[in-house]
Amino acid sequence: MTLPKMLEQFSRDESGAVTVDWVVLTAGIVGLGLVVLGTTAGGITKASVNVAADVQSTQAAATALNSAD
Repeated sequence: MTLPKMLEQFSRDESGAVTVDWVVLTAGIVGLGLVVLGTTAGGITKASVNVAADVQSTQAAATALNSAD
């Protein structure tokens, strides 16, 4: 097979085109996930700190009630 014929056959081969599509699609999904994570991270951290404070205050109140008996 000659070089020009091999290059023509290579240029017409589309077997890797689907792989490229999936790589681009996966990169887009990962990028979107990172954007969502970056947007919501501050609110999630604040909410978890509030929950931890509520749990600690509830435990402190329960301990105070049990020691008063």
